[in-house]
Amino acid sequence: MTADRNPGPVLTTGPRDPELNDWLTEELVAFNAAVTGASDRDAFSVKVTDEAGELVGGLTAWTWGGLCGIGLLWVRDGDREDGWGSRILRAAEDEARRRGCDRAAVSSFTFQAPGFYQRHGYVETGRTPGIPGGHADVHLFKSLTDSGLS
Repeated sequence: MTADRNPGPVLTTGPRDPELNDWLTEELVAFNAAVTGASDRDAFSVKVTDEAGELVGGLTAWTWGGLCGIGLLWVRDGDREDGWGSRILRAAEDEARRRGCDRAAVSSFTFQAPGFYQRHGYVETGRTPGIPGGHADVHLFKSLTDSGLS
């Protein structure tokens, strides 16, 4: 941990601070709501388990202002060819629509699944280079309505 010892406020760098994370989240949520008028922030998940109760796959997402942001989607290695990724993604999109979302966004490293999302109607909107191994973070977007909102 390092600290700036100048008089006045103290700048500190250290390990993850859950209390700081919660404080910053609440402050930014309040700011965003004040600027946009959208205060419908929420989160949800989709989970698949096998007969033994073991995790087959799942997805976490957030919703706000009509946008669904997919945070994480994972399917167990031995079950990836069984269509679970597609079923999980469709269930998440259906839940997002139920919650009033008309669009979805996700990012995926080039070595992960950008092609998977593109096969499901997502379009690339940008890339962030610099991922180890010469990879990039691919940003994708999809309209969840038939109108083709972009």
